[in-house]
Amino acid sequence: MPQPDLVIFDCDGVLVDSEIIAARVDAGILTAAGFPIEAEEFAERYAGLTFKDILLRLEGESQIPFQARMIDEAEKQLDQRLRAEVRVLEGAHEAVASVKTKRCICSNSTLPRLEMMLDKVRLKPFFEGHIYSARNNPGIRHKPAPDIFLHAAEKEGARPDVTFVIEDSVHGVTGAVAAGMRVIGYTGASHSYPGHADQLTEAGAETVIRRWADFPTVLAALSEWSENA
Repeated sequence: MPQPDLVIFDCDGVLVDSEIIAARVDAGILTAAGFPIEAEEFAERYAGLTFKDILLRLEGESQIPFQARMIDEAEKQLDQRLRAEVRVLEGAHEAVASVKTKRCICSNSTLPRLEMMLDKVRLKPFFEGHIYSARNNPGIRHKPAPDIFLHAAEKEGARPDVTFVIEDSVHGVTGAVAAGMRVIGYTGASHSYPGHADQLTEAGAETVIRRWADFPTVLAALSEWSENA
């Protein structure tokens, strides 16, 4: 049976249920700064982006001069909340273990945060030495740019066109598609919303799963099928 060169997992909202925690922290800080927004709306609009990039976007839209210290405060609060609250998504261990080819993580989160979360949920051994953070690689643009995906493929010796990416955000799907990779969308985390799967598909995901139990079958089927076949 055909095998991909590489399977890339996003972390936040794909392996660990962290996006809703981040949305609550960031929405609370924005609301206190004069830009009221609910965590659910925040997650739908901005999941997958760094808080710094979000603030830069919102400053242009709202004309509110956000303070740079908000970024440090958000990072501090989020790390505290994640250490206490982050949980693995059901079936993630089995899904990751089912991948018999190369696997890695590509994320906009910092490397220390990724390692903390993966260690806490006992996923770190699956990815030791194969965790790529856009924020810890100088010159690499954050998602939705394709940079981190292409960087990982180069490091792993994989061809982008036979690399699969699992992503929960439109921004992540957009970056993976721009990298020339094939994408499976995932909507099984707490921050998922009505229309989530449709948005991932519109961004370029070939299919979308809600349960990790479906992943091995879907990956096998897509690996066997190619638009070039």
